[in-house]
Amino acid sequence: MTSEDFIPAALRRLWGISESSRLGRPAVLDVNLVVAAAVEIADRDGLGGVTLPKVAKSLGFTGMSLYRYVGSKDELLTLMADSALGAPPAMDTDDWREGLRGWAFAQRAVFRRRPWLTRVPASGPPSGPNQIAWMEAALAIMSRTCLDWAHKVGVLSLISGYVVQSVRQYSELAEGRAEGQGQADAEREYGRALARLVEPERFPETARLFSSTLFEAPPSDTPDEAIADADFSLGLELILDGVAVRIEGPDS
Repeated sequence: MTSEDFIPAALRRLWGISESSRLGRPAVLDVNLVVAAAVEIADRDGLGGVTLPKVAKSLGFTGMSLYRYVGSKDELLTLMADSALGAPPAMDTDDWREGLRGWAFAQRAVFRRRPWLTRVPASGPPSGPNQIAWMEAALAIMSRTCLDWAHKVGVLSLISGYVVQSVRQYSELAEGRAEGQGQADAEREYGRALARLVEPERFPETARLFSSTLFEAPPSDTPDEAIADADFSLGLELILDGVAVRIEGPDS
């Protein structure tokens, strides 16, 4: 018995460890072809459009034939998520803050191109080769800090979770806006409507918020992308400020 015998079948497929054909002849399909077809469908129709029968049909096979290559729909989603994520870009900097900022924006760019990735259910911690590559990139950035392993993993999880949530929220808000309406106009309408509805006696601080100029700030012709970048940067910098306190504090 070798060390590979202890690796679950799903992880073996995720890492591309080949298994000999049970029929003793070369397989017409392979896991990579199945995953590539599924990713293509998700890119076109969203995650809800991915079904084993639809993937099989796109490849010219029956749905049952795919179970030789993927054990279940959940396993297929795990394989898809790792494949679609791809490898991280090079992070060539000695500044941990600049590095983590670049890491976050790079991951956000992937999710913006493929928003369906933010809807893949989390079945466990990162385990695929591309996910581990992104983890390695973040850990390498933090290797020059005083953070211990628990704090490094905590920072990585916090930032990656923020990236996923922000992209998903942006996508959902965009879907909910009226056709042709930009984010600046939507925020302005929201602020003005709530300013009339929120009673200062009941919600004093919230009433002050809606009576401020916050929701009037962006000009109507401000591109949605610029507003989204500014909002994302604000939240990210708040997170990095917290990391800086931990790194630079007296107990570091």
